[in-house]
Amino acid sequence: MQELTDLKQTLKTQIIESLNLQGMTPDDIDENAPLFGEGLGLDSIDSLELMVLLERNYGIKIEDAREGRKAMESVAAMAQYITEHRTK
Repeated sequence: MQELTDLKQTLKTQIIESLNLQGMTPDDIDENAPLFGEGLGLDSIDSLELMVLLERNYGIKIEDAREGRKAMESVAAMAQYITEHRTK
């Protein structure tokens, strides 16, 4: 499970960098908290950035909106999705 833990930490850093969340550190992001709405507070533009991140860094292209919402529900959900679907 260390690999999954490392992936979650990497994702937190990538999210901060991709979305320019200045002043935020990986420790500020709860891996189980929602990324959108009341959690981290991301919006639909941010979701597009996250989809680009998944495709560029992990070779994952999400075509279905429902699948995308589920995959990007939280950092933990993203890490699990990447583990199951990555091509890079």
